[in-house]
Amino acid sequence: MNERENSLKLSEIARMVKGELMGDGEVLIRGISPLEEAREGELSFLTDIRYRELAFSTRASALLTHLSLPGVRVPQVKVAHPYKALITLINHFFPSQPPPFEGIDRTVKMGKKVRIGKGVRIGCYTVIGEDTEIGNNVIIYPGCFIGSECCLGTGTIIYPQVVISDRVSLGERVIIHSGSVIGSDGFGYLTEQGEHRKIPQVGRVEIGEDVEIGAGVMVDRAALGRTVIGSGTKIDNLVHIGHNVRIGKNCLIVAQVGISGSTVIDD
Repeated sequence: MNERENSLKLSEIARMVKGELMGDGEVLIRGISPLEEAREGELSFLTDIRYRELAFSTRASALLTHLSLPGVRVPQVKVAHPYKALITLINHFFPSQPPPFEGIDRTVKMGKKVRIGKGVRIGCYTVIGEDTEIGNNVIIYPGCFIGSECCLGTGTIIYPQVVISDRVSLGERVIIHSGSVIGSDGFGYLTEQGEHRKIPQVGRVEIGEDVEIGAGVMVDRAALGRTVIGSGTKIDNLVHIGHNVRIGKNCLIVAQVGISGSTVIDD
């Protein structure tokens, strides 16, 4: 989609986000930028009264806000929930692009009894272990490792350099960002007479639907049983989740959190 095809009149934007138009609806908008970076032809947004003064100096052609801004020279679209409206507009001006590869690359290595659904894309130099199931419309970017006896649900996206170890189950529409390791060994040792003997970590990891896991996240498999992440939970970058942890549904876990083994976090 070129820039002209992507442009919208401000009146069209107001209708799209069910907002109140204040000012010239013929203004043409071709993109979105923050207040201090916006240029002519772009829409900016103001969601916090602390940054109100920036609205008077912005070079944006229009503003999206829930605030009253008397004296601001540019036209505005006033909405009850600006972030909700912003999601709609970002999806219009920055539509998601398909990955730059189709089908299954010839360099992909698969073990025995791998089951592949319809519409799957797997990038180059990915390895998939035995008896693993890849659901419909899954996208696996280049350079990933998927172990044996895994299940990747429909619509899942695995970004480059992700490791998914054996016996990991992902629900539908899971997103895992680069550099994450799902199913690493838990930290379990028996100490006797000053020496540390490894306790085998032979459990599973089960991740529900619509979970998003950021970059550089480590999720340990259970020693026995399961490490569980509930549906709808979102995990930021650089989080460590220990063995046998149970995280409920729709949780938000922000960057650099460490969760010790066997901890339970409710929905």
